[in-house]
Amino acid sequence: MTQSDETLIGEGVVLDTAAATLGARTAGALLDGLALLAFYTVTFIPLNIFAFAALDYAAMTALVITHAVGVFVGIPVAVETLTRGRSVGKLALGIRIVRDDGGPIAFRQALSRGLLGFFELWATVGAIALIASVTNQRGKRVGDLLAGTYALQVRASKSQHTPLAVAPSLASWAETIDIRRLPDGLALTVRQFLTRAPGLHPSSRDELGRSLAAELAPFVSPSPPPGTHPESMLSTVLAVRRDREYAIATANQEADAQQAERIHRLPLGVPDVP
Repeated sequence: MTQSDETLIGEGVVLDTAAATLGARTAGALLDGLALLAFYTVTFIPLNIFAFAALDYAAMTALVITHAVGVFVGIPVAVETLTRGRSVGKLALGIRIVRDDGGPIAFRQALSRGLLGFFELWATVGAIALIASVTNQRGKRVGDLLAGTYALQVRASKSQHTPLAVAPSLASWAETIDIRRLPDGLALTVRQFLTRAPGLHPSSRDELGRSLAAELAPFVSPSPPPGTHPESMLSTVLAVRRDREYAIATANQEADAQQAERIHRLPLGVPDVP
């Protein structure tokens, strides 16, 4: 893993932030370009038909330029601002534009990328963007260099969730713990961490595991035995929570079935005629 694949956030945790490949960025840009050209064509034809007869040459020229800038600059800026760095092409290729520190972009970054993109992508048919991307370690084009952004590969290969299991050393503790106050949001965060843990940077994995274990501790009673590994505790707590919720759901389902049978049963033993 190179330095360009890591981002040190404010809490001192190193996150894996692999930049998108040049091929993925190029394919995403082509999809975005085709979408914009299609929209430009569809909107320009009626604009030309209805405005040509009503406007003089100067006004028509200004309208055409405004329309082109609105499509090729305004739409990409608006889309990236509203979606925090996504677009049609980026969504299809699993790419997101983020700041250099890994955070989501805002209007300022999207505007810088959009203005420079009009010249380096459209005016030069992508030549400047291609040269800049090839020579930059993170594949940045000129707009990214100015805005302080880069394309992050956010789509990973599909994988099954890591199985939850009670650690053998915690079996007796698991039978006695009270986790009724455990928030659903925290449980989901822990589940996502356990799923992603094998692919995390070792130091990031250890730091996040200890942080989540400390956050989980106030909602678990009694505390786990001294020396328990954070991930063993997290996995055990979620496994116990899953098993108990499944038992409750099964009991409720059986109770509902029995109640439904009593409701539909005819009174005084009268047989039901098919």
